[in-house]
Amino acid sequence: MKAINTTNAPAAIGPYSQAIEACGTVYVSGQLPIDPATGEFAQGGIQAEARQSLTNIKNILAEADLTMQNVVKVTVLLADISNFAAVNGVYSEFFQAPYPARSAFAVAALPKGANVEIEAIAVRG
Repeated sequence: MKAINTTNAPAAIGPYSQAIEACGTVYVSGQLPIDPATGEFAQGGIQAEARQSLTNIKNILAEADLTMQNVVKVTVLLADISNFAAVNGVYSEFFQAPYPARSAFAVAALPKGANVEIEAIAVRG
């Protein structure tokens, strides 16, 4: 098991790693829409926030020499399910067919009052 960390994504805000690789699979922790350069949420609404969360995932995967094409499963957590269509539009900027499997859930609340959190699982090969 190997921890994966990069300064191109926000540091963990608790006792967890940005990602863990085990047996060729990389498990990326849920990414809030935090800009690692400022430590603040991305500005510009839910689309900007989703884009930042996905960019954080992309940067973590890059640290492991992987791309978004290696992603096989994504979980999207939304504070408001009415933002699903807007997030879906941004999501399509980061993935192409064959698309990873995905789940999306509305949740009561997210850490730091975020509107979106996204996690991913990627594989080598």
